[in-house]
Amino acid sequence: MPRKRWRAVALVLLATLLVIVPVVTASGPLHPYGQIVRIAYEIERHGVVYSWGGGHAETPGPSTGTCLGYRGSILPCPAARTRGLDCSGFTRWVYAQALGEDVLGPGNTDDHLRRLRRVTSALPGDLVFFGKITNGSVSTHHVGIYLGGGKMMDAPETGAVVRVDDIWRKDFAGFYRY
Repeated sequence: MPRKRWRAVALVLLATLLVIVPVVTASGPLHPYGQIVRIAYEIERHGVVYSWGGGHAETPGPSTGTCLGYRGSILPCPAARTRGLDCSGFTRWVYAQALGEDVLGPGNTDDHLRRLRRVTSALPGDLVFFGKITNGSVSTHHVGIYLGGGKMMDAPETGAVVRVDDIWRKDFAGFYRY
């Protein structure tokens, strides 16, 4: 095939791809789980600190916390002067960024769990809860974003930053999906 003709065919193929690929990729819903994990790692990279009650302002994202109900080991309570995220504030912010809206809303781990459905086989991006869940009651105290391989991203405690932890707690309550 002559060089000019080959170049013309290549340009037609390229133009076709530039039209077809965006249409194909935009025609179906994108699975949010890869996006959830990517955003969680981005937040971890920035070293966002833990703050009891942080992340529960009107809109998701780091905020100063509260000392109401604080039982942490660092005294006096630093939350009211610390801009950061607690565990449920962290998951709320990640999900809001990945899904484009505040699907978990304000509230604590129990409130968020009620907006989700339990799954037996977790995918990276699912939420992992700790506490006690029975048919009649929900009493959770911690949540993280499942990364796979027995790992989660979480905002664990006062004095820490958002980080990767093993799912090691004996009070594992289950995996949940939006």
